[in-house]
Amino acid sequence: MSVRVSADRDTGVAVVTLDRPERLNAVDLATAQQLADAWQELRFDDTVRAIVLTGAGERAFCTGIDRDVVVPQPSSPYMTDDPLLRIGPKANDLWKPVVAAVRGMACGGAFYLLGEAEFIVADTTATFFDPHTTYGMVSAYESVLMAQRMPYGEAARMALMGTAERIGARRAHEIGLVSELTEPGGATAAATECAVTIAGYPAAAVQGTVRALWAAREASVAQGFAQAPHLVGLGNLPGERQAELFRARRRAHRVR
Repeated sequence: MSVRVSADRDTGVAVVTLDRPERLNAVDLATAQQLADAWQELRFDDTVRAIVLTGAGERAFCTGIDRDVVVPQPSSPYMTDDPLLRIGPKANDLWKPVVAAVRGMACGGAFYLLGEAEFIVADTTATFFDPHTTYGMVSAYESVLMAQRMPYGEAARMALMGTAERIGARRAHEIGLVSELTEPGGATAAATECAVTIAGYPAAAVQGTVRALWAAREASVAQGFAQAPHLVGLGNLPGERQAELFRARRRAHRVR
């Protein structure tokens, strides 16, 4: 299993862990299905009242879709399948609060998850970046979600600068993307402490608040998502050319 779920019935907190550290917690098709299954199961578990989402290992929270994944696509341009659209809690109609704990890299498709968390706790090793444009891909769904979490200029800069630049943990905290910074390795414990507090409150009030907060965002997210597949179809380079750019990538980058 590439997704681990552990629950503490005494505190009412579950921890969902992406467990592919050897692949920087990148999401393949099996992982995508396991995430969706985990959120669905947590919807029905009344002993769980708050959730922490994190990644295994020290190097990455999640680096998006696994580049070795081949996603079968219908021949029709009107039916594009994005395997990451169903990996987040809101996409699975889960309205229990989710606190993300980030250590190391969070990039690209990781924003499908971070964009649907209530808030983010990170340690000082965390970095955030969006590689799409570097490889000739449109950052559509990711940018729509992150534009709800960050000042527009910061979201635009991250999406457009690609792999040349990463947002460091302190800058992420300054712009409000991250709500709390911890020492290295401390993000999950700090996120769990928050989750325990929240889980101690009446569940109906907490879930109603989560739903109200998302209601303030979902109209713009839905509108952006409606355009996303067309923008991706128009703007993405062919897969072979994307692969060439990926192989030719430069490792050097600036952290700000």
